[in-house]
Amino acid sequence: MTASEQKRPPDFFEERGPDPVSAATGFGPADKTIAKKKAGFYLSEELIQRFNRHFHQMKLAGVSIENKSALLEMMMAFALEDLDKGGQSLIIKAMAVKEGQL
Repeated sequence: MTASEQKRPPDFFEERGPDPVSAATGFGPADKTIAKKKAGFYLSEELIQRFNRHFHQMKLAGVSIENKSALLEMMMAFALEDLDKGGQSLIIKAMAVKEGQL
């Protein structure tokens, strides 16, 4: 994008604008203005297969999910919200059970 295009005032009658439902709910097509960074993690093959299977089942069911990255980002947001609950977190409770603390 050139400098003159960046300073151009918004066109309120343009054909493609933000989706009002996505903007209001925070769900929908990924916001292209948010900076993204590639992350690398090692996951078990079984977990990756389960993730892929669920992704494809959602696509076949007509769920509006843009891509695997968008699905994983949404799933991580849910998990982090759960962790924010502290002692009431289902993830923390599951980890305690796994470690034999409960």
